[in-house]
Amino acid sequence: MAGLYPQALQRLIQELSRLPGVGPKSAQRLAFYLLSRDKAALTRFSEAVLSAKELVHPCPVCGGYTDEALCSICADPRRDRSLLCVVEQPRDVVSMERSRSFNGVYQVLGGVISPMDGVGPEQLAIRRLLQRVEEEHIREVVVATNPNVEGEATALYIADLLKDKGVAVSRIAHGLPVGGDLEFADEATLALALADRKPM
Repeated sequence: MAGLYPQALQRLIQELSRLPGVGPKSAQRLAFYLLSRDKAALTRFSEAVLSAKELVHPCPVCGGYTDEALCSICADPRRDRSLLCVVEQPRDVVSMERSRSFNGVYQVLGGVISPMDGVGPEQLAIRRLLQRVEEEHIREVVVATNPNVEGEATALYIADLLKDKGVAVSRIAHGLPVGGDLEFADEATLALALADRKPM
């Protein structure tokens, strides 16, 4: 396949295929799309990428992304600072905020415990989480890591660390999505839905 494309185009396809969720065919489509754009559009695109890389940084309080001294959530005096939600990545803050159901603050871990990938608790913002629990009068920590093996292991590790800190620890419920059909749900999802059932 390499010989089918000019070297510069092949390099572009290779770089695009390094993006998460972008396979070789998608990288190829994106490369051809980019080549079809005029130079001004490509300049705007590349400037937006470089500007984001230069200006966006982790919030020093929560670890979410911001281009200000503090992120908009940490800077908002209306947020309930006694309620702290722990998420894996900055993008998870956006997902939680879209629900419009949480008015607390966040702590971004920067990943999950994954010995297979060489990620232990010391590579995550767990020390920062403990510091905040001790210094910021947190009454409840909501653990919102993903419902996979690593996310569950990380949630259990955090719960164990916090059990003697005088703070309530809760886990977001897992189960069937709204509008989902039972026949298409896998066994693990159904088991979680049953375990998290609520009285009516």
